[in-house]
Amino acid sequence: MNELRTHIVIDNEIRFGKPCIKGTRITVGDILQWLSAGMTEQEILEDYPELQKIHIKAALAFA
Repeated sequence: MNELRTHIVIDNEIRFGKPCIKGTRITVGDILQWLSAGMTEQEILEDYPELQKIHIKAALAFA
């Protein structure tokens, strides 16, 4: 679990301090919204190549 948290950062200068995937402006909320809208992990990874499966797992664990 702690390893997953290393992929999430909170910086007041990025997306108003929302938890984001490290090195991106993609928030945990973005990933959760995509998943709840029916996107598969594969579709998310294809649309956002800067993400990896571990980032999706980290977002879910953070939530």
